[in-house]
Amino acid sequence: MIRKAKLSEIEEIMSITRACGANMASNGIFQWNDFYPNRDAFVVDVARDELYVLSSKNNIAGCIVISSEKDAEYNDVDWLTKDGQNYYIHRLAIHPSFQKMGHAKKLMDFAETLALENNIVSVRLDTFSQNHRNQKFYKARGYTRLGNIFFPKQSEHPFHCYEKVF
Repeated sequence: MIRKAKLSEIEEIMSITRACGANMASNGIFQWNDFYPNRDAFVVDVARDELYVLSSKNNIAGCIVISSEKDAEYNDVDWLTKDGQNYYIHRLAIHPSFQKMGHAKKLMDFAETLALENNIVSVRLDTFSQNHRNQKFYKARGYTRLGNIFFPKQSEHPFHCYEKVF
């Protein structure tokens, strides 16, 4: 089941993102760290009604942020569509115990269906250039790789931006 997250669930969500960060680091992918994702970002996500969780076996297995707000880091990307009717995906995370079960696909299916239901013209996101598994995942879903952005507090490596037009 996918539903909006509650403020009281942020610590559990943070434990999921920390587990994901540790799992990625063990595979040589230094995408998430102590700086990101952080509690403050999730508090804002809940306040905006943009944070969703996926439950499995009475546990929160993962989360996704589906936002209509364009972050400043995206301003220099040459997007395929005009700004205004777009969703932005952030902080997609599946606890390592629940990975490789199709949960990330379910969350992305949910986000894309929500976009279509709300007459959104495209979904935009970024993923770490060193995370080849994620790049393959988004490419298989029909996302087009566009420009790069940088988050210096996270990594010296770029993040690739992607967009899927409906």
